[in-house]
Amino acid sequence: MSRVAKNPVAIPKAVEVKFGAAEVSVKGALGTLSTPLCEEVDVKLDNNQLTFAAKNDSKFARAMSGTLRALLNNMVTGVSKGFEKKLQLVGVGYRAQAQGDTLNLSLGFSHPVAHKMPEGVKVETPTQTEVLIKGANKQLVGQVAAEIRAYRAPEPYKGKGVRYADEVVVLKETKKK
Repeated sequence: MSRVAKNPVAIPKAVEVKFGAAEVSVKGALGTLSTPLCEEVDVKLDNNQLTFAAKNDSKFARAMSGTLRALLNNMVTGVSKGFEKKLQLVGVGYRAQAQGDTLNLSLGFSHPVAHKMPEGVKVETPTQTEVLIKGANKQLVGQVAAEIRAYRAPEPYKGKGVRYADEVVVLKETKKK
C-alpha cells in the first residue's frame, strides 16, 4: 500500500463530501470540486475522516490509492482555504493590471498581452509588478501561473521576465572577448 494513502484526510466542519456513482464531490466555502473515483481504490468516510485502501494488491491499485488521497486532500484544502500563486514582473516597463477576469500584461512586446482567467480562478495585482492568482483548484491555479510565466520566462543574463515569487534565477556571466 502507498505510504501516502495510509494517512487519512481530515474533513473540516464547513466542508461537505458526497460520493456519486463514479465520482466524489467536495463542497465548501470557496466552491465545489469533483474528481472521478478509481475502481481499484476503496474510499470510506468515517467520523469526518476519509480513509483510502487498495482493493487488491496490484501495483496500479497501490499507486492510485496514494494519488486519490493526494487529490482529495488538495480538494478539501482548496474549498476550505484555497490556493494562491504569486508572480513577480522583473524588468523596465513590465507592468500588470487586473480588470475583472482578464489580466493585462505589458512585457516589452510591441503589443499588450491580455490573459483571460478560466472559471474558478481570480487574479489580483497589489502592485504593478506583482500578480496574485487565487482559486480552489490547485492544478488550475498552477496551470494559469505557468501560462502567464510562459509569456516571458526569466532570462539568464539580466533576470528579466515573469517569475514565481520564491523562484531563484541564477544569472550567467556574459561572454568575454
